[in-house]
Amino acid sequence: MNIHEYQAKELLRTHGVPVLRSKAVFSSEEAGAVAYSDFVSQGSKAIVVKAQIHAGGRGKGTVHNPTTDEPVIVNDKQLRGVTVLHSGDLADGAYQVAHGLLGNKLVTIQTGVKGKIVRRVLIEDGCNIAHEYYCSILLDRGRGENLIMVSSEGGVEIEKVAEETPEKIIKVHVNPASGFMPFQARELAFGLGLSGAAVKNFVAFITKLYAAYESMDCSMLEVNPLVSTVDGDFIALDAKVNFDDNAEFRHPHWAALRDIEEEDPLEVEAGKYNLNYIKLDGNVGCMVNGAGLAMGTMDTIQLAGGKPANFLDVGGGANAERIANAFRIMMSDPTVEAVLINIFGGIVRCDRVANGILQALEQVAVNVPVIVRLDGTNAIEAGEILTGSGLNFLVAQTLQDASDRVTEALGR
Repeated sequence: MNIHEYQAKELLRTHGVPVLRSKAVFSSEEAGAVAYSDFVSQGSKAIVVKAQIHAGGRGKGTVHNPTTDEPVIVNDKQLRGVTVLHSGDLADGAYQVAHGLLGNKLVTIQTGVKGKIVRRVLIEDGCNIAHEYYCSILLDRGRGENLIMVSSEGGVEIEKVAEETPEKIIKVHVNPASGFMPFQARELAFGLGLSGAAVKNFVAFITKLYAAYESMDCSMLEVNPLVSTVDGDFIALDAKVNFDDNAEFRHPHWAALRDIEEEDPLEVEAGKYNLNYIKLDGNVGCMVNGAGLAMGTMDTIQLAGGKPANFLDVGGGANAERIANAFRIMMSDPTVEAVLINIFGGIVRCDRVANGILQALEQVAVNVPVIVRLDGTNAIEAGEILTGSGLNFLVAQTLQDASDRVTEALGR
């Protein structure tokens, strides 16, 4: 589960992690009023206006009209996702920038050309930055340990740093038995080239950040940039938090942090039926029971010349209604050019799957080829149900047969 930057910073603040004064607003009028009452009148000499979407690269991202795709211009400049205001009427500037952001789409390296609509904006205090760093904490599943990564190259994509200057990324794994140790914090500080009071300040910051990561049950916590100020303080200038969904039962307040408008509509719909569905950017829809078989099926689609349009695992105990909902959601994706249904009847019976498909077809018009491979419990009965329906299914007997039929359906 992802949350917005302003939500992440509110949580970090409660854990003692240093962040700047900030406030989220939802209209341009509110932006101007907040900029004056909460910042200008309190002596702020500079403020920052940030678009709030679930994507990185906002500072370099460009704002466009969602209807015409024309760039949004504010004060004779193309508007970007992050704007620093340090001269003139700051309150009016915040109003103008927020007016240009809200309701328009922000296109970043992570959103692609489709972009994301900006529905909320963060007004934040300015900061005297001495240096920008990168910092993140995430679970290294291969080692079963949390991994802390820092770099002196902050403010840019860590993937670029890893590719061009990997020696500038310092990594420390945290043993779950002993926890995060003080010597590890100092190792990270020295790796960044810090000395003197800066080491002490960084150690205090990273210790609080790691404690917040564990307490909030995060799967990833990224601060980019982490900045040191001219006074030697370390501040989380940005914050990206992903929660571990498996820990949701321990955090009932998470529900209030969720922004469904930032999620894929098909994934939201699938969640209503407890379906394991992830939207991908391919052209072949696939419905499978079991994560392992799903991964194998996606490989089969790729080898056949297509690209998976989704990951969809209906589970081992799926009934006809569950299958029908899964099929309906999969077919709601306009990018799907063919469908491959690959079910092994172990716990779930193949005839239930067949009936579920026919039930879904009563609700959804299907105008793309549908390849069905059913094997296992009641597979013969399922084949008879499908062939007796009078509908045009392409029935495959083996995985290779299914692959060949996907190739034919795509005209490869």
